Parts: sequence; structure tokens; C-alpha cells
Amino acid sequence: MVYTVPLIIFMDDVSGNISKQWNKHFVMYMSNANLQHEMLDWEFFVWFITSSLHASPMELMHAMKQSISYVSKASTLGIITWDCQDQEEVMLVPYALFLGGDNPMQAEECSQGGLNCNYYCWTCHAGGLKEYKETEAGYCSLFKNQFEMAVCSGASTKIQASVSSMGICNSLSLSILNTVVEMGKWLCRQGSRNRVLQESEIEAMLEKELTELLGGKDLNDMLNPPLGMEGINIHMDTPTEILHTILLGIVKYFWGKTVHLIEKVKLLDLFQSHLDLIEHDVLNTPNLDPDYICCYKGNLIGKHFKSLVQVMPFVIHDLVPQTVIDGWTTIGELIVLLWHMKIEDLEGYLV
Repeated sequence: MVYTVPLIIFMDDVSGNISKQWNKHFVMYMSNANLQHEMLDWEFFVWFITSSLHASPMELMHAMKQSISYVSKASTLGIITWDCQDQEEVMLVPYALFLGGDNPMQAEECSQGGLNCNYYCWTCHAGGLKEYKETEAGYCSLFKNQFEMAVCSGASTKIQASVSSMGICNSLSLSILNTVVEMGKWLCRQGSRNRVLQESEIEAMLEKELTELLGGKDLNDMLNPPLGMEGINIHMDTPTEILHTILLGIVKYFWGKTVHLIEKVKLLDLFQSHLDLIEHDVLNTPNLDPDYICCYKGNLIGKHFKSLVQVMPFVIHDLVPQTVIDGWTTIGELIVLLWHMKIEDLEGYLV
């Protein structure tokens, strides 16, 4: 019997541990997507892969890709194991289903260069020409161009301009690029003190240094690991993360505007009274503390916004314009759709 095993790969940065309150490091976990939804959060079914204080996220991702695709060749040859229930040998074929994480981590996994870039979105292709980068060859060439720039004069400015104009930032090769760029600056300074080095000489020395830093690897091995990972499209298989996109995005900023309007007419105390009168038992979260919310209204976190969005259309009635109430009603309808944990009619959903 052959079983496919879809893997949910999760990576994020964490800041605390038992012995030290602030100790930022990156961790990576895996879960088996074949499990029932309620079992995915059980500690027993979450497989810890690796953690590091010093390795970058893409270096950890490269190691994960190596373990699945190249070293063990599990994704192509499968893994033979024993089924203790059916008492027979079976083959498991693992593959990456999607990569979970918050928005900043998923942006790094996609080699996204930031919202200040001219080409910052691979979904809507906002900003500038897109024909060349839509092709597979064109997209891959954007990474390799940064290696070519690293050995040229003015490399630092050229690489920064490349990230800004193309929206591509490959964190896996960042340390190598920085080393080559800094060596180029040092060679230019040294040449000005002694014999002036020709630009061709500097480029030759930098190319030699780049080759040594690559350690015999091809440039393709230094690109973003998920880009060449079989069975996964990193731009499609990074599901939207609700916390940062909705609660700390739309809801947070709409909350800020609403509070500003309430304070402008000096009705914050009345708003707090409305919050206090809400029946908390009917909510699916216990984090509706009116005193705390109104006192620290500018420093709320996700759990507070998840509670507020369920009740805001009721507690701001007659306190703000109707357009603001309509906005909260629409956001509430969106939240209901997002927090569906179970699909009742699967056939109808798939249609």
C-alpha cells in the first residue's frame, strides 16, 4: 500500500524560552495534513524539525528541502515503513502541501522585497511592467542578476536599486552578497592608498572570492529553497494569515478611526458602559474587558480585536455615523466567514 503524506510546514521567529525572556530564534515545525482538523493543534501531532539562534529562515528552509527532496529522496522514492494496524509494509510519499506563518515570514519565503518596491505583489502585479518577470526564466534571472552586480563597481547601490525596482530579496544569498560587496569596497580603498587597481582586476578578484564562497555550488543552489521545491508553488501555497491581515490590519485601523470619532464627541465613557452591558457568555472568547480596552485602546492585541469585532455594531449605535456602523457590520460578516473551523457541506463547498 502506498500513502501520500501532505505536510504543513510552519516557520516563525520566537522570542522567549525558559531561561531567558528575550532570546530571538527561528523554529520550524511540521504537521500531517491528513489528520482531522481538531487534531492538528495537539502537541503530539506537531513535529519539531529544527531551531537556531544564528541560521536565517531560508537556511533552515534549505536544510528542510534537502532532507525531503535530495538527501533522503523521500518525495521521489518514498519511505518504506511498517503499518502496525494492518501488519504490513507500506510506502509513504511525503510532499509539502503549504507553508504556514505570519505575513512577514511568508514574505521572506516568497523573496518579497517589501511594500516600498515598485514590483511588490505577485498576485495583482501592482506597479510597473511585468511581462518579463511573469516568465519562469525572467523570474529566476532576477536572483542571478544580484550575483552579477556584486562583482561590479558600485555594487551596494546597484543591489539596493535592484531590490527596490524588482521587489526581489533573496535572504539565503544575502550574507554572500554582503561579503563580496564589502570586499569590493575594501579593495577600492586599498587601491587608492597604494597602486590604483583597475576595475577589471577588482572584478576578477571578486569573482574568485564569490566562487570560493559558493563552495562549488551552482547559483541555483543559493536561490530561495521553496522556489525549486517539487510539488509546491510558494506564491500560491502560503495561505493568508488572519491575525496580521485582518485583526491587526483592517480591524485594528478601523478601530483606531472609530475611537477617534468617539473621543471627538466625548462619548468614550458611554461607549465603555455599552461594552460593559454586553452579555459575555454568548461570545466565543472571554477577552472583552471594557476597563482594559478603553484604558489601553491604542495597545490592543489580536484577542481583543477578535472580541470587539463581534459586538461593535451594537455598542457604537448612536455614537458614530451610520457609515461607520455599516463598516463594522461588513467586517463582522467577513470575520464570520474567516473563522469557520468546519465545512458542513463539503460537496457544496468544493463546487
